[in-house]
Formats: sequence, structure tokens, C-alpha cells
Amino acid sequence: MNLKLEKPIVFFDLETTGVNIATDRIVEISILKVFPNGNKESKTWLVNPEVEIPKEAAEIHGITNEKVVTEPTFKELAPEVNKMIEGCDLAGFNSNRFDIPLLAEELMRAGIDFDMNDRKAVDVQTIFHKKEQRTLSAGYQFYCGKELEGAHGAEADTNATYEILLAQIEKYDDLENDVKSLSEFSTHGKRGDFAGFILINDDGQEIFSFGKYKGRTVEEVLKENPGYNNWIQNADFPLYTKKVLREIKERMASPKETMSDEEKLQALQQKFNLR
Repeated sequence: MNLKLEKPIVFFDLETTGVNIATDRIVEISILKVFPNGNKESKTWLVNPEVEIPKEAAEIHGITNEKVVTEPTFKELAPEVNKMIEGCDLAGFNSNRFDIPLLAEELMRAGIDFDMNDRKAVDVQTIFHKKEQRTLSAGYQFYCGKELEGAHGAEADTNATYEILLAQIEKYDDLENDVKSLSEFSTHGKRGDFAGFILINDDGQEIFSFGKYKGRTVEEVLKENPGYNNWIQNADFPLYTKKVLREIKERMASPKETMSDEEKLQALQQKFNLR
């Protein structure tokens, strides 16, 4: 079967130096681009992270410092990666919580203003966990009846993720074969940023999810304590989180005509596609 697509969708997987979105780096990236007509294009790169790869990470994915020392940096690869994913929806395994946020950080470090405008995000792991509660290798065996050879290699994981999604659509009658429905099913909640530092409440307002202002609206906090934004901008938060806060501050400085709470929520959901 083929996915029902209105535009290309990119399945991708990252191997990294660790799991901290704000500070860790990509050491391998694999992309599988699927077009509406069913054609596919794929590319895999090893990446020099320009930092030491911890032994614990290398033991998982098998990529050592010696293996990537002569490989291009992500900054060098960024234009090609960005061109390949441009205008595409995105999909992966745990991609909403890890791969998309970390890719966004790397692209923004390279000077590319990544955002999720006009994109959908499909997280195959979320569909899997909602339905079966398993790991990628077990999911590949469960849905596709195959052993996952080369697990924790970006290319093997990427292709397995694509095959699992196709099998999931075939298996579950209530799982619709379109990216919008898959995106909605595979998200965990309403977020204003990737990392979940900013959430969206039932009134369509951005709220902080951490610290002394947890649960309070961002606009209220920035009015009360303008220096809080400056602290976040200079602290070790993800670049995308900082970008979202700058956009909120700019919006506050140039208020538009009043929207209803429902219109605000719809606008936020359309902007971030992270419900």
C-alpha cells in the first residue's frame, strides 16, 4: 500500500552524542523522502559533531570519534538537509519529542530558521505506544514480521519506521491514511514549543510548564517580569523555545485585532502542529 499524501513526507532518524536537545549533537542522519506518487528518495550522512562522542553513546549506535573525524560538520550539511526536507511533512520514531526538536536546534545553529509552519508531524512511536506499548525492534517484528537488522543505525531505523507506519495503517481500521489524521493521533498534547517548556492551555494561551511561573500565561509573566525572557534567552534552553518566546514578545508589542479564544487555539495549533 501507499500513504495518501498531499505533499512529500520525510521519515528521518538521528544518532547523536546524547539526549539533551539543547546541547547534544548529531553524528548520523538518515532521510527517507516519500512522494505522493509513491516514489522515494533517501540519503544518509555521518556527521562530525565537533564535540567528543561519549563512550556510552558510541556503545549504543557504534559511531566513534575516529569514525566521524573526517566527515562533514552539520553546518556544512545543513543547506542540503534543509533543501531535502523543505516543504515536507515530517515523521519518525519518537520524533516529536526528540528528533524534530534536535534537528531544529542543529539547523538553527547553522543559521537556518527552521519552523513547523505548514508542516504536519507524524510520530510512529506514539501510534505504536498507544496501540501496543513496545520498542522499535519489537514493533518491527510485531507489525512487519521481520527481525530488525542493524538496529540503532540511522538508515535501518528510518526504513523500519516507514514500514511500521504502513503496517499500522493496514492493521488498525480506525487509523486514517492521511498525514493530518496521523499527526493528530501521534501527538501527546498541546505544546507551544518542541521541548514542552511552553504549553497551550484550554483557552489557547501559551503557559510556562516549569519553574516559579509554572501554569501562568507567558504574556502575563512577560508583562510582570520582562527580565524573565532575557534570562531564558541567555540560559541553556533550546533555540526553538527561545524563538517562540521572542515571537510572543513581538506579538505583544504589536497587538493585532482581538481574536476569540477558539481562534487563538486554532492559530496556535496550525502554527506548531504539536497538539
